[in-house]
Amino acid sequence: MEMTEHTENRPARDLRVKLGNVELKNPVIPASGCFGYGYGMSEYYDIDVLGSISFKGTTLEPRFGNPLPRVAECTAGMINSVGLQNPGIEAVISEELPKMREAFHGPIIANISGFSIEEYRECCRRIDGEKQVEIIELNVSCPNVHGGGMAFGTCATSVADVVKAVKEVTTLPVYVKLSPNVTDIVAIARAAEEAGADGLCVINTLLGMRIDLKTRKPVIANVMGGFSGQAVFPVALRMVWQVSHAVNIPVIGCGGVATADNVLEMMMAGASAVEVGTANLINPWACRDIIDALPAAMEKYGIESLSELGR
Repeated sequence: MEMTEHTENRPARDLRVKLGNVELKNPVIPASGCFGYGYGMSEYYDIDVLGSISFKGTTLEPRFGNPLPRVAECTAGMINSVGLQNPGIEAVISEELPKMREAFHGPIIANISGFSIEEYRECCRRIDGEKQVEIIELNVSCPNVHGGGMAFGTCATSVADVVKAVKEVTTLPVYVKLSPNVTDIVAIARAAEEAGADGLCVINTLLGMRIDLKTRKPVIANVMGGFSGQAVFPVALRMVWQVSHAVNIPVIGCGGVATADNVLEMMMAGASAVEVGTANLINPWACRDIIDALPAAMEKYGIESLSELGR
């Protein structure tokens, strides 16, 4: 009886967080590319428990993606080189978003990719005003076809140019997903903020590769790919700390998050919300399990409201 009374008298834990003016019921967001458009996962659990969903990276035209094989396993992680396989912005708007809305009723994050400033701009113009899409997330890890093939996100000027162009055609908050494959991520973050970005997502995948010892050739057809998973968490956490202490806009933490404790660490480092990526590919219930475990983790560390954390 004493145990029951003690449990009932525990203070409720408040999981709500805010990304600017967008309120989420909790900070857990499946990362782009690791959850599709969400509705497929609704067969496994009620995805309305999620704070938000960042849907699959979308380009102007349909893309098949990179040649196979595209995935390689690593210790505590994986490498992928899917190559932004997606049906294109028009199919996403006309086919994927309506299905998504039937399964998920919270705010949606639209992950937009492009290979030129004009492509980013046009995709964002078309997604602007779509019901339920409340944030645009720019993937600037794409190679700039008009800039010598170097990824937009590795150059502060290129990041600023993309942000300025997109802000001209959308009323939605624009968050930039930063690449960790740079010398100074803080300089890139500040350039995005100065150009008008409303927030940042830190980090995208690191660059990695594996070699097949039998064939003596790279496992990935594209040779290199994006390294993600629990192994990258300390690097992501360090970059979230650096960036969040250098800018005055919200930061979404991403990279190796797999537990409720990881979420709290990310938020203590300065993140306002957290994206969960590779963990979903290992355990389809990862995001649900993390959300379920958050109240107990908060109680353990004396946290009554997640809004106490972050910046």
